[in-house]
Amino acid sequence: MTTIWFNALFYTMQNEGHTIDALLTKDGKIIATGSYDELKGQADKQIDLNGAFVYPGFIDNHMHIIGQGEKLLRLDLSDTTSSEDMMERLLNAYKGLPENEWFIGEGWDENVFPDKKIFTRYELDAVTNSPMLLKRTCWHAAIVNSKALELAGITKDTPDPDDGVIERDENGEPTGLLKEGAMQRVLQLLPNPTVDYVTKALETSVDHLLSVGLTGVVTDDLGYYGQYQTPLTAFNTVLGGDRKFHAHLLRHFSVFAELMDDQAFYNAPWIEPGEMKFFIDGAFGGSTALLSEPYADQPDNVGTAVLTDEELENHVKMARHYGEAVAIHMIGDLAVEKALDVIEKYPAPVGKKDRFIHVILLRDDLVERMQKLPIVLDIQPAFVPSDFPWIGDRLGMDRLEWAYAWKKLLAKGFICGGGSDAPIEDPNPLLGIHAAITRRLPIEQHEGYLPDEKLTRFEAVQLFTSGAAATIDKADSRGLLSIGFDADFTVLKEDIFTVAVDRITEVKVAKTIVAGEVMYSANM
Repeated sequence: MTTIWFNALFYTMQNEGHTIDALLTKDGKIIATGSYDELKGQADKQIDLNGAFVYPGFIDNHMHIIGQGEKLLRLDLSDTTSSEDMMERLLNAYKGLPENEWFIGEGWDENVFPDKKIFTRYELDAVTNSPMLLKRTCWHAAIVNSKALELAGITKDTPDPDDGVIERDENGEPTGLLKEGAMQRVLQLLPNPTVDYVTKALETSVDHLLSVGLTGVVTDDLGYYGQYQTPLTAFNTVLGGDRKFHAHLLRHFSVFAELMDDQAFYNAPWIEPGEMKFFIDGAFGGSTALLSEPYADQPDNVGTAVLTDEELENHVKMARHYGEAVAIHMIGDLAVEKALDVIEKYPAPVGKKDRFIHVILLRDDLVERMQKLPIVLDIQPAFVPSDFPWIGDRLGMDRLEWAYAWKKLLAKGFICGGGSDAPIEDPNPLLGIHAAITRRLPIEQHEGYLPDEKLTRFEAVQLFTSGAAATIDKADSRGLLSIGFDADFTVLKEDIFTVAVDRITEVKVAKTIVAGEVMYSANM
């Protein structure tokens, strides 16, 4: 069936300001563009968009889609604004929870609390007798209660793991704050989720993402839910059919070889296998991102390497053995340096591009080396209003020249895609677009944090359309409204190119179309 979509302003994103009046779709593709009068005679079906504004389907370039679904199903602490608020929510959550079941929450961020308080195990003990795990917003640290520490065998005499930190009080007793590898000691105690549980989390997530205008994601989920078959079965079951949605699946190093050897099935075209994913360092929130010079506010700390140099090299060699690219989490400048050292030694296979995730703190010498390599960059504009102003104290103002440097990276010609890192940040792409343009929250009234790095509206929208598509090698089939491209588009009730900039985050989604079918409608 050939469908005409009309009565809207269609931004093709082919060039800044380029618009069309209508388009035709058939079999999931755009087959013609032009005016309504030119195209209507070819259509079997007409869809009136009622004066809305249409953009190529938004793509989130880095998230954990199942984790986002879990966040929607669990105790969400991401919007707590004080330690008192957080404690009140904890005390009112999970009433009647059996003592042998886990009390789980996530999303807290002490940096937004006036008192900067991080609860101790003893304060959490007053909430529940069940083992408790509360992940920090960055997912690189957690606080746990005494029951969880006991189950994990963590005591005063337990040494810090090589890849993590057990925070201790003045007497050497664990406080309950665990970072990186130390947190894994508790995470591994959680019961493996069932296929039904993961499927429900994925369905919940996809429905939410469609409602905020997303048509696809690059996502990292395959190494966190027991055997890879559990999340992959959920993806193959949920995506396509009634829930058309695109997922480029990063393949976690812990299951990568098995996925390759098993010749795992991916339900194309909705699901495609991506690069091999691993981490080099942590995050700035927990002071675990790896730096070449100590943290300004912690002179004895340069962060945490979650891999030894030998492990890092072995990971890259494994990906190359299978002819694949890598996707590497790197936030601190030393993490980027270590990645470059190995990738220069073991280049990406011909025709492939390695994926650098976050690249928040760089240096001139690192950027010069990056320019010589076939890489794409996953950047998260929403990190700027989340991390400022406290990041200035943590890093020192003299180190910010190449921090969160989206404008300079684009100017250097890097292929950049925008993402949220959900559930770390809200996956609504309009929040990321606004943050890229203003580098502040909508409620803040100043010129923005590091304002020279502000993007234009066109550049910001590109991050979540053509830029994101280019990072997954879809520059010729996704991310533009053009003949032969996928019929994925996001329909908004207002024009984000002309509306007052601080109203961008308030603009409502009218419809989300994937492969020429309406997957979300505000009227549904």
